[in-house]
Amino acid sequence: MARRTSQRSIGFRLSPNAEGALWMLSSTATFSLMACIVKFTGEHYPPAVQGFYRHAAGLILMIPVILRLRGEAYRTTRPLLMTFRVVANTISILLTFYAFAEMPLAAANGLVFTRALWLAPMAMIFLGEKAGPLRIAAVLIGFAGVVVMLGPTAILGLKLDLPALAVLTAAFLQALVVLGVKATTKDTSPIVLMVWSMTFGTLLLTPFAVREWVWPDPLSLALLSATGAIALVTQITFLKAMQVGDASAMAPMDYFRLIFSAILGFIFFHEVPTLWTFIGGVVVAGSTLFVTLREQQLAERGRRRALDPEADS
Repeated sequence: MARRTSQRSIGFRLSPNAEGALWMLSSTATFSLMACIVKFTGEHYPPAVQGFYRHAAGLILMIPVILRLRGEAYRTTRPLLMTFRVVANTISILLTFYAFAEMPLAAANGLVFTRALWLAPMAMIFLGEKAGPLRIAAVLIGFAGVVVMLGPTAILGLKLDLPALAVLTAAFLQALVVLGVKATTKDTSPIVLMVWSMTFGTLLLTPFAVREWVWPDPLSLALLSATGAIALVTQITFLKAMQVGDASAMAPMDYFRLIFSAILGFIFFHEVPTLWTFIGGVVVAGSTLFVTLREQQLAERGRRRALDPEADS
């Protein structure tokens, strides 16, 4: 009877990394939608102006929260780490926008995803995470899938010039930002992280935006403001993923951005995916889903053993 009772009480529950993977998947989807809007408005508005509107619109939406929480909205026990995270993220945005303007978009996107290659070993070193063979394989195979999606033309045409170095530096900074987020979510509310990001991101981007300022028409103003709202959703889901899951386990999920971007590109810009896109997409999705489901299976098995040592016997 005791054994039956324990078995009924086990039930099904997502492991932290599986739950984090779902949050991360949501984050990559909303990020891709935001990038779609940025691509649409990018012909008429400089990157610094787009970035300013994204942060400023997000800050305006968060004003009610800031007024309600007052000083608590900015309270943190790690001001230096929070400041570094905001500064590194802003520099990364500017470097990425510069690279997108100076080199082929497909090649730049491929280099952006080197962030995941940095993230797994750095999470092991600085956060003490245990990245087993499955996670490491997912990162490497997933990046291989990204290379396949880009196709041989983009890869062979890539030069290690200043724009390429800029986006590689941006990817490294983004990996540091993710580590900073993971470290601060242990004792800092996601709301505080978002308030810091929107407030100080707006302040840091203002001088760059003023230099290239363009007044938007009503439709563009609506679209640019929408990126702020979407950015908030992206940050909420991303922070939740970092809060519940390991950074090294979340890294492969980032590759889904390229898949979502290909889908949105086909819908809104009539960009027909190539055979390489389909093959690489299968590799990315297959490797990531396999590892996520496998970690969920192992976590469920461990939980069953903890509740009922004889469950697998």
